[in-house]
Amino acid sequence: MNPTTMTTPKHDIADASLAAEGKKRIEWAERNMPVLAQIRERFEKEQPFKGVRFAACMHVTTETANLMRTLKAGGAELALCASNPLSTQDDTAAALVYEYGISVFARNAVDREGYYSHINAALDIEPHQVFDDGCDLVNTLHTTRTELLPNITGGCEETTTGVIRLQQMAKDGALTFPMIAVNDTDTKHMFDNRYGTGQSTMDAIFRATNQLIAGKIFVVSGFGYCGKGVAERARGMGAEVVITEIDPTKALDALMQGYRVMPMAEAAKVGDIFITVTGNRTVIAAEHFQVMKDGAILANAGHFDIEIDVEWLEKNSQKNPKIRHQTDEYLLGNGRRVLLIAEGRLVNLGAAEGHPAVVMDMSFSDQALTAEWLVKSAKGLGAGVHMVPVEIDKEVALLKLKSMGARIDSLTPIQNEYLNSWKHGS
Repeated sequence: MNPTTMTTPKHDIADASLAAEGKKRIEWAERNMPVLAQIRERFEKEQPFKGVRFAACMHVTTETANLMRTLKAGGAELALCASNPLSTQDDTAAALVYEYGISVFARNAVDREGYYSHINAALDIEPHQVFDDGCDLVNTLHTTRTELLPNITGGCEETTTGVIRLQQMAKDGALTFPMIAVNDTDTKHMFDNRYGTGQSTMDAIFRATNQLIAGKIFVVSGFGYCGKGVAERARGMGAEVVITEIDPTKALDALMQGYRVMPMAEAAKVGDIFITVTGNRTVIAAEHFQVMKDGAILANAGHFDIEIDVEWLEKNSQKNPKIRHQTDEYLLGNGRRVLLIAEGRLVNLGAAEGHPAVVMDMSFSDQALTAEWLVKSAKGLGAGVHMVPVEIDKEVALLKLKSMGARIDSLTPIQNEYLNSWKHGS
């Protein structure tokens, strides 16, 4: 779109002058998102979203920008707000508004009031579909913006935390429309959660603290796909990795992979670096801070800033703010110090740039194709949490393989017949 001829959409961003720089960064990310580019090209021809309005509460990053461009190419009307105050890239937000004509309501480091003001501004579009990272937009719809619910045909949720909240809403009978758990596709949780979170979390620690990982005791709380990714990267860089878990099967998996497994009460005494990736709250609390080594580093790679009890630190210690990039130091009553990265918010976006675009290419391709499927199929789905059709997940994986120059086998007729018959014996 030619920025000189388009009408500027509604927005609330930090600095319009950053648009040109943001466009460069969006185009850089696009180079590593070939699958989404193929989908965008098809959408532009077929216009599957003509007349459809989308409200999206997501991390306002260069990768998300390319998803928004893809939906817009398909004819959608869009409004985007941020799902995390520290993840917003102000230059990306400016470019989306002034270079691509998309409504954006997002400013880096906005306060809580501004955060929810932006969610409501995005909802003012009166959407037919929603995209959510963490369920805050869907929660707002079901609490303070219920007048919009009759318009909603469905939506997508991209985070583990958000899926957990949606499942609870569905269990309580509160969820009024179908939400698709894009987070739970293989191409999302096996690659985005594992490889993306693993690499970008380490990147954030490096940028914030410039610490050597080798030789450190690295505590990972939660051994889901994200936790596995973080643990693998830490071990690969020479750390001794400790896992804390509440799930016996996941804990056993960690133990069999050679990690030490122990409760947080024990891990707190020995760890040098702590990463929470659980989707739960108060995982590291007062009793853990008070036994930590002097200089222990704390960070959270879960979606919300509740996994580390930052409120307790604020009330019960002396704060030395921004001692380094996105790092606050807290002096405890016992004379020891702990370092908290990115205010306990999602560290890979709060202190770094988030996942590499090549990983988000798959997740956002899942999102785009699922949104297209929902336009056609939402009426046949009941309110609740649903899985992405496996055909979409496989299509994304095949397109990604092709973009990377890899090929795979196909079933022969005799193999296909064998797999689809119960009559063959051994």
